[in-house]
Amino acid sequence: MHPTLSLNSGYDIPLLGFGTWQLEGDQAYQSVKMALKAGYRHIDTAERYGNHQEVGQAIAESGIPRKELFLTSKIWRENLQPEVARQVLPRFLKELQIEYLDLLLIHWPNMDVDMNETFKIMRQWQEQGILRSFGVSNFTVHHLQNMLKAGFIPAMNQVEFHCSLNQETLRSFCEQQNIALTAYSPIAQGYDLRLPQVEKLSQKYQKSSSQVILNWLRQKNIVAIPRSADEQHIQDNLASLEWNLEPEDVLSLDGLNENYRVVCPDFADFGY
Repeated sequence: MHPTLSLNSGYDIPLLGFGTWQLEGDQAYQSVKMALKAGYRHIDTAERYGNHQEVGQAIAESGIPRKELFLTSKIWRENLQPEVARQVLPRFLKELQIEYLDLLLIHWPNMDVDMNETFKIMRQWQEQGILRSFGVSNFTVHHLQNMLKAGFIPAMNQVEFHCSLNQETLRSFCEQQNIALTAYSPIAQGYDLRLPQVEKLSQKYQKSSSQVILNWLRQKNIVAIPRSADEQHIQDNLASLEWNLEPEDVLSLDGLNENYRVVCPDFADFGY
């Protein structure tokens, strides 16, 4: 059994998942197939990734019972208007060939629409049993405060989080509010693999730099969703679950923040 984190919705999410950003077509299908075969049971996708059908096909062909899988998808920020949003989850379920979704996130905040209306729709889906948990992605503390004031408590905030972008203020706020955190781009698309302290610990433990970083995130109770199309890397990342960094080494990685952000599109609202 892989280590899990209990969400405020009452469900458990595996602390290590498989990300599918930038994986399309046959590559997405083959990668998810390899991940499931290797032992991953948490798959992260999104409407914007354009790979729902390939992800769904790989899951359907795996033969793994649905209850053993945790599936996350996301509504794109331009589809949050109620009349559009209402159509989203039924379509996602059809594309993924599943009867319910474990976690649905608002992919990026969009202050031009009333996101509270979207949250109401997500709550209705929960009541209907086609959605287990809902949350957000790329929300700042301020965005989250607005959401909480309106009476909506997200189960998850998925953000860019890694050694060189250690968002401690956001992490601490989420912890206080019982909102789980998922780290995307957990190795900063390769940048953090070359940090001297990461390389030093890689040698100390005789583990890959990627495993060192994923281990660090797990010990902070942060979900990580590394992405790879390489079978060896897929298996190597999963092996990060088999050992532990010593507490002083976790602390040494805590001190590597450079506020180095990899993902920052024009519409990002990080200053809010």
